[in-house]
Amino acid sequence: MKILLIADEEDKGLWEYFDPERIRDIDLIISCGDLNYRYLEFLVTMTNVPLLYVRGNHDGAYDEHAPEGCICIDDKVVRCKGLRIMGLGGSMEYIPDQPGTFSEGKMRGRIMRLLPSILKSRGIDILVTHAPARGYGDLEDLPHRGFSCFNDLMARLSPSYMLHGHIHGNYSHDFQRERQHASGARIINAYRSVILEIPEKTEQRKKKHSWRNSHGNADGVQA
Repeated sequence: MKILLIADEEDKGLWEYFDPERIRDIDLIISCGDLNYRYLEFLVTMTNVPLLYVRGNHDGAYDEHAPEGCICIDDKVVRCKGLRIMGLGGSMEYIPDQPGTFSEGKMRGRIMRLLPSILKSRGIDILVTHAPARGYGDLEDLPHRGFSCFNDLMARLSPSYMLHGHIHGNYSHDFQRERQHASGARIINAYRSVILEIPEKTEQRKKKHSWRNSHGNADGVQA
């Protein structure tokens, strides 16, 4: 399976100077946020495959015009192409009550509210976010700092992949397209565009994971 990952900056080769060879055999498109809604609509039209997206911290235009033909997966666990995919858009809150931004506590609360959906799906294969996980390609300034709760989530559920944006290729000399998480997940920065090739059926893990909420209770999750 080929998945086109996009985030943060429109790829001219996929839009202004459209090259159909770039999307040959694409099965799915996943947007990690901060992209023009017209760009998403163009891609979903030209490829005729599902386009899933989370919102970034600069996607306020989606309030007036959500990308037509595309599927928002923010605060959801969805199944698509045989994959269990969880979406959590937004970045770290750097201005109080700024739309599209969340404190660490607010993001952790979003995750906890998704617990019933995670249990129902028996885990997740792909975590889609806008911001990175803390310590995995993020920066030290607050607007570009990653979320520690994403690390906790991956440690408990062991998804195969985490896909994110927010950290542009020109932000740091240490930019890396891919990193390996301590849980084993492949973390991929979708900045601009990249194609991810994965097996048709992601192996379903059978080990149990312990999920603990703020009161210390544990729930077994089959992933």
